Amino acid sequence: MQQSDSNTKVKSRKKPARETPQEEPGGAPANWSKVQAEISASSGISLLLVEGHQPPALSVTNNNSICQALQSSPDYVKLCDPFCGEAHARATAAGTITHYRCHAGLQCFAMPIEIDEARELVVIGGRAFLHGTDYRELVERFRSGDLQDLCSTELFQNVIFADEADLDHAALRVSNAAQKFVTTQPPGDEEIAVAADELVPSDEPALRDELISGPEPSPSSTAASLAESIRRFAEQIDASDPARTYQSIVAQSADLVGAERSSLLLFDESANSLTMTAARGIPAAVAEVAPIAMGEGIAGAVMRENRPLVATVDELGRVSPSERRYKTKSFISYPITIGARRFGVLNLADKIGGGAYDIHDLSVIDLVAPQIALALERAEWQQRANQFQLMSITDPLTGLHNRRYLEARLAEELSRSKRYDYPLSFMMIDIDDFKLYNDRNGHQAGDRALEITAQCLRAELRKVDVASRYGGEEFSILLPQTSLEEAGVIADRIRRKIMTTPFPHGKTQPLGSVTVSIGLSTLSGTLDSAEAIVRAADRALYHAKHHGKNRAYAFQGAQPAGPMNPRHN
Repeated sequence: MQQSDSNTKVKSRKKPARETPQEEPGGAPANWSKVQAEISASSGISLLLVEGHQPPALSVTNNNSICQALQSSPDYVKLCDPFCGEAHARATAAGTITHYRCHAGLQCFAMPIEIDEARELVVIGGRAFLHGTDYRELVERFRSGDLQDLCSTELFQNVIFADEADLDHAALRVSNAAQKFVTTQPPGDEEIAVAADELVPSDEPALRDELISGPEPSPSSTAASLAESIRRFAEQIDASDPARTYQSIVAQSADLVGAERSSLLLFDESANSLTMTAARGIPAAVAEVAPIAMGEGIAGAVMRENRPLVATVDELGRVSPSERRYKTKSFISYPITIGARRFGVLNLADKIGGGAYDIHDLSVIDLVAPQIALALERAEWQQRANQFQLMSITDPLTGLHNRRYLEARLAEELSRSKRYDYPLSFMMIDIDDFKLYNDRNGHQAGDRALEITAQCLRAELRKVDVASRYGGEEFSILLPQTSLEEAGVIADRIRRKIMTTPFPHGKTQPLGSVTVSIGLSTLSGTLDSAEAIVRAADRALYHAKHHGKNRAYAFQGAQPAGPMNPRHN
């Protein structure tokens, strides 16, 4: 145990190491990683240098974030073992390039390269979606299938799209680079490797220019743009504010296809109708737009048929009402669904420049539609949580979260911390001599003391922290991505805030004011479950109570039930 006050620092524990590393630092031949990175950046695909079963690789560049999540997880890496895991063995046995499509629907190649005579090295390339349907199917697995434990915004930070030509071109560049890659050992024992812009002979100017500058923008640049769009969706969507989520979807979708006008209509299953929820560029206020019954109008028909539509009003034999003031007649109406779940319809119109939408514009929306659906599902869940929060997850007296919510969030944050190697801390707080306060001053005064304590907690905590009433006069604080040292600072701030806050009858308490004792714990190799973390904080709280109260102690035993020896500075 270690006491935490203004003159005491709480010792921080070391973060647990990731169980499945992706890369062996320094394992690649000298300077190859730089060459590989340049090829990977210009081609827009992932490249890995491997010398056996993978992970880990000797060098990883532009890794697909979905592969990163799968292969970093000890629970899910086995799904990749028959594919990227065994790619080295297949390529070396064949002695030539091999192609494969993995369980996640990603297209890859593996090819032996001779850049070190003493080693059998293979480059794995690709990790890219060639078809939108493969991406949609994988998103469904993350949403409600066998991969749902991995689902998070980090999954979409670097999703890679390409076509077969992109992969073939990248493989050719890797092959050319490997043939020209030379490592020598001059007398000074200083390793010199050929740079990427020197890998093609000067009598091949066209190929040389291509190697330096990369292919002309076309499929690859489009794929990179789509991947960047998906990243923006993940970064900008705020599930705690559904209205912002809806508006972000409308704005980003419009930007993708150059639409001046866009709208999002959500499907109400009970009313069997669509209601406009967010819009950009329309002349009327969203609230003034009447609901559309299933099957009625263009959006209603698109929802009923569950098929996107790219057309003009003339092609449909319709006339646009003059009050809507459309600039062009071309539009996209797209149903947002995952599996059998229907979320709504996205409409896009008035293409910038006056052109007509085509199949390419539709394919762009088709690729980001799964991300839109996931965002809508999260926003819907959050909206329901907001509506029923007071009844289900909030303590009615203090307004803080209740124990049921705390336990659910602790399990969720613990899983996230283990997966991404984040720190996590926890504290238990107990009002000192509360029974005496209650007996002397009555239960109403005791309730008021609990309310004031809750107000003090809110005043000193960050937005990411989760405060709850654990039961009786006990409170708990969940501190995501917080080390034990940082938690100690927060604990001492809380302790001082409560000690200096006027409470009715506070001066009659044994310590001259209402005070609290605090116990802290943190995720570690020995405290790796929710039960162990709570139990350790509770033991630390018990220790604080029996060493004078009005103080914070951090659990630092070798085991949750180990000895607790205070150390004073």
